[in-house]
Amino acid sequence: RNFAQTFGDHERAQRYGQAAVEVRDAMAKHLWSEGLGRFIRRLVPTDSGGWEIDPTIDASLFALFKFHPFEAGDPRVASTMDAVSKNLWVNTPVGGIARYQNDTYHRASSDKRAVPGNPWFVCTMWLADYLTAKGSTVEALKEAVPIFEWAVSHALPSGVLAEQVDPYTNKPLSVSPLTWSHGTLVLSLMEYLQKNRWKPQQVQD
Repeated sequence: RNFAQTFGDHERAQRYGQAAVEVRDAMAKHLWSEGLGRFIRRLVPTDSGGWEIDPTIDASLFALFKFHPFEAGDPRVASTMDAVSKNLWVNTPVGGIARYQNDTYHRASSDKRAVPGNPWFVCTMWLADYLTAKGSTVEALKEAVPIFEWAVSHALPSGVLAEQVDPYTNKPLSVSPLTWSHGTLVLSLMEYLQKNRWKPQQVQD
């Protein structure tokens, strides 16, 4: 819609805007679970022609506010991101956010309760994005700072960020360096700094 508006194609902009509203409404209707008190990851088609929910808690649920179908302050987004931060945080001295529950990719631990998956820089930065997006006061915005500090402290001495790290040793796993990790950290920091400038009387470092 924004591209269409920029190029003066108001007819397409209106159509795309209406489609976005329909997608948002469908998400609210079909992906929100009253029983779980949060959004679900997806609906899976069954052999009988119906659907069943996939309740797996996934870090990519940050898309609920990142792509603006819902605001970060929406209680439904808050409860979902709370589930992400509580259930995907790696409970070892290394810390960090896993991609999703029981992620087996390069899995370094069989302890599913403490280690839902290896910590990823990208997924951990998504939590910082959420804390920045919902922060409207000095104290609230500061909640994101430890996440940035986590990324810096878990980089290699050269400053290189891997895709993920070992949940016990912090050893780089999979690709290293990973441009996506670096790019996400930079974008997250830019959003944090922009929020500071946007409301200088309320939010400043």
